[in-house]
Amino acid sequence: MRERTIASHFARAALGGARKRGYDYSSLLQQLGISAELLDEPRARLAPEQFTRLIQNLWLALDDEYLGFGPAPSKPGSFAMMCHAVIHCRNLERALNRGLLFYSLFPEAPRLCLSREDEWVRLSLDDSQLWDPDHFLTECLLVIWHRFASWLIGQRIRLEQTTFSYPRPGHGAEYDLLFPCPQVFAANRSSLLFHSRYLHMPLLQDERTLKHFLERSPADLLSRPDDGDSLSSQLRRLLSRDNARWPDLETVAAHLHISPQTLRRHLREEGSSFQELKDQLRRDIAIYHLGRADLSLQQIAEQLGFSEPSAFHRAFKKWTGVTPGAYRAQEN
Repeated sequence: MRERTIASHFARAALGGARKRGYDYSSLLQQLGISAELLDEPRARLAPEQFTRLIQNLWLALDDEYLGFGPAPSKPGSFAMMCHAVIHCRNLERALNRGLLFYSLFPEAPRLCLSREDEWVRLSLDDSQLWDPDHFLTECLLVIWHRFASWLIGQRIRLEQTTFSYPRPGHGAEYDLLFPCPQVFAANRSSLLFHSRYLHMPLLQDERTLKHFLERSPADLLSRPDDGDSLSSQLRRLLSRDNARWPDLETVAAHLHISPQTLRRHLREEGSSFQELKDQLRRDIAIYHLGRADLSLQQIAEQLGFSEPSAFHRAFKKWTGVTPGAYRAQEN
């Protein structure tokens, strides 16, 4: 179970446009099982499907796929129509150019452009005209175009660099999950850089797969993890496969054919640690089960390797700011 949870920051940020438009979203949050306590707690996390439903419902309520952050609304269905316009293109380059042309037909849509830099390609976003205090729409547009392009060719496009036209935000730690590559802040533009070889790849999707893709997209693209190539991501995948026993650092190091000291050093260079990765995964698994009625609190505690439910209770509150019982109560 590798589902990553979503920081409560993104739910608060997504609601910013609704607040600006005077939309009372309290009944929507109640319907989705998102409590005010959860939203107000900076450490709290949401299940991916919860976040997907929030975004989809906000689109409909505001009649705007830009959620109130763009210079003008984008009618729900615009993204789907763009997808239909590109799905029969011969390769990714044609698809991206046609998709960007589609949005350029709307004079007040955020401007995106594709440019060559030797063997690299840069997808740039002009976010200067956005009302986007938390950079939510900028993040969404960059993530969606990267993951949509990857879906079209059936493989993850490796990002070489991302740049942002603003200083590193308070929730910058989350960017390692959104953009698993070197990041440059306070740059002259917001952009994604990747190798030009991807542009020549054929599209592997068609009308049939597009129909399924559009049932939850692009909201699903925002909540789906991008595991990337980092050691942290490899470890998370490894621990996900073997969380019944929760292997220790020495066992994992042996599996990777490196020494425990080397493993610690590499994780430190990525700004992480083995315990932190294990706790993040245990937190996400706990949130997954707490949102369902499949396991009792004691069974969840045992699955996560806690000998006592009280230890699980303390750890979960430390991770998320709320108790397991309080989290389950607001979910049901």
